[in-house]
Amino acid sequence: MAGTEKQRSTIRIYLDILLAAEDEGNAKPTRILQRANLPHDRMMKHVAELQKRGLLEEVTSGGGRFYVVTSKGKGFVKEVQRAEAFLSAFGVSL
Repeated sequence: MAGTEKQRSTIRIYLDILLAAEDEGNAKPTRILQRANLPHDRMMKHVAELQKRGLLEEVTSGGGRFYVVTSKGKGFVKEVQRAEAFLSAFGVSL
């Protein structure tokens, strides 16, 4: 049925942002935008929340702004992926 795309959950968006930053190492905001498929304002809202929770850190280097996943963020990614695998065994997705 057309037009019935399922919206991503906030957890899924957080995971997409963290995975993008983790894959890039030091991820520029533009790369996170592209990889997480979010408009700038929504991405920044979620990035701010991830920073507040200690899962993502902003680093300034050479005049550029980058985001790095913290060790707590890496643990979050691991646990969400475990939960995703468990849920998928029952035909449920995040």
